[in-house]
Amino acid sequence: MAGELAGKVALVTGGAGGIGKATVELFAAEGARVVIADVNDAAGDALAAALGDAAVYQRTDVSDRAAIQAAVDCAVAEFGALDIMVNNAGISCQAYPDFLDDRLDDFDRVMHVNLLGPMLGTQFAARQMKAQGTGGAIINTASIAGTLAGQAMMTYRAGKAALIQFSKSAAIDLGKHGIRVNCLVPGHIRTPMSSFQQGASAETVARLEAAINEIYLSNQVLKRRGEPEDCAYAALMLCSPRAVHMTGVVLPVEGGVTAGDPVNHLADIVAARRAILGEGT
Repeated sequence: MAGELAGKVALVTGGAGGIGKATVELFAAEGARVVIADVNDAAGDALAAALGDAAVYQRTDVSDRAAIQAAVDCAVAEFGALDIMVNNAGISCQAYPDFLDDRLDDFDRVMHVNLLGPMLGTQFAARQMKAQGTGGAIINTASIAGTLAGQAMMTYRAGKAALIQFSKSAAIDLGKHGIRVNCLVPGHIRTPMSSFQQGASAETVARLEAAINEIYLSNQVLKRRGEPEDCAYAALMLCSPRAVHMTGVVLPVEGGVTAGDPVNHLADIVAARRAILGEGT
């Protein structure tokens, strides 16, 4: 469907790269005017220039209350309203394979960006949407790290889990204003933040990519790495007229990782019995 967001104004944090960039581009293609909120000035300016009158770039550190308010104000000043807020900006934490070695030095920064940022973005956007009196749609980008327990990166996991709970609670609180709040849960999406090979040669990148893919896809039902566009299309659906009766949704975009274990254990057990006991086929 073309023009699903015609006449709408959106603000996307972390909008200059990865999932945010794909979302900005798709929203603009569907008729929205978009504020690109990011701290990467070069990428943000370039994207805004490429999209022309459909977008503006606003430097925004989401851990800074004043910066988020300024981004909301920018949407109103440039385009007259704010209908859609996508709290997408996020950072990773230091990667310690063993939690006992984690110094937790980056706890405050990660929580300010990954949790406080979306909370402030939700609050400031909702205040504007309430004043407009026409409702609105808010999306918070979490992660499967917030729904599945696992080893390592405890700060990141804790922050994303908290964001999911906040999003559901905000949906309940803001429903009376006609404001819908939903949460995207990306999985192993191929973005710069999930890449471990910056600065390597093309050959090394290819080898590392193959090795990383094998690991990522081992517990994924659909054997394809997710792309930023996969999340952008999910965000579009949640912000479109097709989802006006959806709020408090936690939507996985992860190829089935959270559906369950894709390993056929029964087949493995049968094969082991045959090998050990010499049973026939």
